[in-house]
Amino acid sequence: LEQRCDAEVLDRISHDDRNYKADRVVAYAFATPQMSADAIKSSGAAFRSKGQWYRLKFKCQTAPDHMQVLQFRYKIGDEIPESDWAKYNLYD
Repeated sequence: LEQRCDAEVLDRISHDDRNYKADRVVAYAFATPQMSADAIKSSGAAFRSKGQWYRLKFKCQTAPDHMQVLQFRYKIGDEIPESDWAKYNLYD
C-alpha cells in the first residue's frame, strides 16, 4: 500500500506541475500517517524535487490488492529549509 501510494505521489506531482520533478517521498516526515487496509492519509509528508524538499499532504486509496489507485488527492506545502532536513531525516 505505502509503496503504491508513494509511486502515485511521485507520478502525479511530476505530471501535474512541470515545475516539480519529484524523485523521493517520505510519508512520515512530520507526522505518522493514518493507515487502513486499503488507504493512507498523510498530513505530514514531504517530497523532494530537484534537490529541494517540500511539505506535502496526501490521501490515497487503493484496490484491495494495492495494485490500482482508486482515489488520490494531494496538496503541496512550503519549501523545507535545508537547515531542517536532518531533524526530519530528509537528505539530498
